[in-house]
Amino acid sequence: MRATLTAACLLLCGGLTTAHAGNAITAGALQVEPPTLMALGFDWQIDGDDNRNARVAVQYRRQGDSQWKQGMDLLRLQREESFVRNALDFIAPNLFSGSLFDLQEDTNYEVRFTLSDPDGISGESVRTLVARTRAEPRPAAGGRVLHVYPPGYTGERLEPAYSGLLEAYNVAGLGGDWSRASPPRVRPGDTLLIHAGVYLSKRDHYSHEINSKYTTCCATPWDGTYYLDVKGTAQQPIAIVGAGDGEAIFDGAGNTVLFNVMAADHTYFEGVTFRNTGTAIEAGQKHIAGAKGLTVKHSRFVDVGVAVHSDWSGSSGFYIADNDMLGRERLDRLATWYGVKPWIDRPDFLEQAKMKSFYAVSIYGQGHILAYNRVRGFHDGLDHATYGMPDNYPDTPADRLPVSIDIYNNDIDVMHDNCIETDGSARNVRVLRNRCFNAVLGGMSPQPIFGGPVYFIRNVVYNNWWGPVKIHAEPAGIFYLNNTYVGEFKQLMPTSNMHLRNNLILGQGTQPRVYAVDSFTNYSSSDYNGFRPNPGQPEAFAWNSPPFEQVRNYYNERKRPESADTTAPLVKRSFATLAAFAKATGQDRHSRLVDYDIFVNAPMPDFSDVTHVVKSDTIDLQLRKGAVAIDAGTLLPNITDGFLGKAPDLGAYEYGAPLPHYGPRPR
Repeated sequence: MRATLTAACLLLCGGLTTAHAGNAITAGALQVEPPTLMALGFDWQIDGDDNRNARVAVQYRRQGDSQWKQGMDLLRLQREESFVRNALDFIAPNLFSGSLFDLQEDTNYEVRFTLSDPDGISGESVRTLVARTRAEPRPAAGGRVLHVYPPGYTGERLEPAYSGLLEAYNVAGLGGDWSRASPPRVRPGDTLLIHAGVYLSKRDHYSHEINSKYTTCCATPWDGTYYLDVKGTAQQPIAIVGAGDGEAIFDGAGNTVLFNVMAADHTYFEGVTFRNTGTAIEAGQKHIAGAKGLTVKHSRFVDVGVAVHSDWSGSSGFYIADNDMLGRERLDRLATWYGVKPWIDRPDFLEQAKMKSFYAVSIYGQGHILAYNRVRGFHDGLDHATYGMPDNYPDTPADRLPVSIDIYNNDIDVMHDNCIETDGSARNVRVLRNRCFNAVLGGMSPQPIFGGPVYFIRNVVYNNWWGPVKIHAEPAGIFYLNNTYVGEFKQLMPTSNMHLRNNLILGQGTQPRVYAVDSFTNYSSSDYNGFRPNPGQPEAFAWNSPPFEQVRNYYNERKRPESADTTAPLVKRSFATLAAFAKATGQDRHSRLVDYDIFVNAPMPDFSDVTHVVKSDTIDLQLRKGAVAIDAGTLLPNITDGFLGKAPDLGAYEYGAPLPHYGPRPR
């Protein structure tokens, strides 16, 4: 693996190429994945290159600019396996894949790919294409505006005015068993302005004529769910927007689902509050139905079990940004569901292990964006749904493969389990600049990744008892780049094709080894990192992989006995020092030792009370002047561009550079 890493590619299904061309390459299709606001992903299919010595270099520029910039090389996928008995059995395709990051929205980019292989290439080796990033969703300009007021509102109204959302959405706001009788009033491009007040369905009363004295808000069926079923378009969404004259609150009165938009593409929510419900927005169910183009921004979720859910594989193009999501878990103490010491020894374990809220967001599909959200008090924060095998694998339709997903600049705090999960995704998932505090069982989870790449870039994790990562279900194709991870790096299951550069990984005393890698592939790599081993431990590092003369070894997992050790083919190698580790394995030759004194103000977390919550504004993980992590990294194109000093710094924060913004941005 080169120190100057790279990445990009796309969408096609992850099937196994049946014909092997040997070491020479036959170049296949190059395709662009669904774009996001700030990233583009690409896939270049190939046959051959059995000896893995080919490369795809990437250059890019805004259309019209004269100067090319360098991107990361595309990641080489080569039939890596992900297997969990009775659940997963996936073999990655033979291709190159990767992404460009931090692009301008709604902009055309020229991208040039250069394929090289000393063994020879059949087909076009240099290809240039134009791809456009997506624009942020907004209400349609020039569409109708319908004013919505709480039933019973007696003040001055702007016209056309309607009592309750469903009277504006449908021709009549009839509730109860008449709730589906009226045809829709809304049409693509409409904006429904929700004026201040509480919209609360009284589900234990019959809903009469909307303006009678017997009215009960809000003309929903008796389950209190708003079933929205009119399809908008990307250019003409159906927008439900707070009017700005006070808080517009949709209250579920403790119901199961507040909004069901599974049949309504391009529904747009902005500036409203969702509260007191099990699931605020239900957007899809696996193998049943789901929505496309859902937008939720600048809104509040309070007292909810789930904010947004969809695990329908056809979902695409969600934009969930700048929201404040508050679950039902306590914010003043940490708890977890997992029965492991020291948690299971606590007398209140069973009670505290009950989940009052699940995930803030769980989605599946492609082209989704989860950005600038504040998430607190859930089991999980922002998740890509675990889901299982892609639909109809190995013949997964292109629009049903989970690719091209961005999770960035979110502020996530107090989780039972994980802050972010990329589970069940295939490739070009980009997790950038997120802050994760107080997540008990691993800050960020890739379990599994079907081939990759998935990128974890410039994230910070602190006060996570398990540690910063939770690697499970044999994922393949993971990049960890310029992260600040307080906690030991360990795995539950081996991975493949994993690469680490420019990270800070500091032991916090909850595990003996600061860094322990299990990899089925000897082309996994690690270098230019900063480690803080735990004092007094006889072993600080481990690198368990097949014998070095083997490229890979998956131990015939499909045939082994169910009780067999998953890691049996791996040679166990452990070391007391970084120097011994580097010499024996060839990994981390340019890495160095660090300690907590590299930070402005970030002591080692104190787990004498594992339930203790650390407030993020009391910790400063910026590098202090003169820290050994400054200028200790390596150049990563499109990631460390614009570094200050002699070389890029280790960790998420470049010394002297402004901090990223976490959580909702001002409107």
